[in-house]
Amino acid sequence: MKTDMKLRSGATIPHLSPADAERKNYLTRDVLNRMHLMPVGDPAAFLENEDGSITYFFDPTRVAEAPPELWYAPTQKSETMTLDSGVEIVRMSTKRAAACGFYTVERLSQMNYDVIEEPVAYTLRSDKSVIYFYDKKTAIRRPLMCVHCGKDVRYRRKLCQNCFAEDLAIRRAEGDLHRAEHYHMKRDRVLFFDLELTGVYTHDEILSISITNGYGCVVMNTLVKPDHKKKWKQTEKIHGITPEMVADAPHLNDLVPELKRIFAAADVLIAYGVSTDYSHIKYIYETEAEREALHKKTRCASIEFVRYQSEHYPDLVHASLSDAMALLGIEWDGVAHTSIADTIGCAKVWEKLFPNYYED
Repeated sequence: MKTDMKLRSGATIPHLSPADAERKNYLTRDVLNRMHLMPVGDPAAFLENEDGSITYFFDPTRVAEAPPELWYAPTQKSETMTLDSGVEIVRMSTKRAAACGFYTVERLSQMNYDVIEEPVAYTLRSDKSVIYFYDKKTAIRRPLMCVHCGKDVRYRRKLCQNCFAEDLAIRRAEGDLHRAEHYHMKRDRVLFFDLELTGVYTHDEILSISITNGYGCVVMNTLVKPDHKKKWKQTEKIHGITPEMVADAPHLNDLVPELKRIFAAADVLIAYGVSTDYSHIKYIYETEAEREALHKKTRCASIEFVRYQSEHYPDLVHASLSDAMALLGIEWDGVAHTSIADTIGCAKVWEKLFPNYYED
């Protein structure tokens, strides 16, 4: 007999006798149905019956009122069936059952699930034969097979281990060719930039702007006084910029002419996670055409690093700038998470990934 069970959610629940479950005030699905309730979380425990079927127990503090289709229908309000185990289940249409997440054994099998719990509802065919419905939440999912060979269990990317290794070798070779290509870019026309912000939303404002070129020369490095925000406690803990530090800094509008001149002279603008920075810096331009022209110049260093990491270190999942620098053996210049240090770090990551990027 099982002593515990691991659910699909990853939770492990114990085996309990009916008496132990009653002492804990746990409820079976049958009791929940009669009370017009339904569970909102995983079962709290289970009982393996003599016939091999499973009865789940649910915590009464994690239930909600069942939808009306589970306990009320104008033409079949009292139609129920009692199973051999003594559990009473309600009749419902196939459509209502699907809305509740209940399916037939055949449908669950098509969805790659095996049934271990008793039926939770039923309906009748035209010939009065019974169709049982089972709860998908408590069915056991079978291992999925490789989409390429169909012979072995999936490992990653919907592929088995062997097919994944073959696919990885192909992707790695293609990625290495992409990164080794000669791009013949001029260092003074390749700019790296980073912004520090009052928060993560579009209504937040810029607190600092740093720009360097491919030579590592600082083109701009300035604090920015926001027009509306007065404090930013959460992000202050990350970048260390306080309201006092920007009290005498220029407003963004004061920097717009110089920023436009700098960006106009660049062929490429690179940032680590460029979408966030672009979503704020684009507003220095008035027209959509100007913003689109700026966007066409942007490149994202984090996307390129994620590709490199997935091809060479597929077991790693974190891909922040700090992660990229650590993996590539790059030391920080300055204080991490300041815009100037992040800009310099981004430039070094880019050159590690693309050693032949510049014309020299």
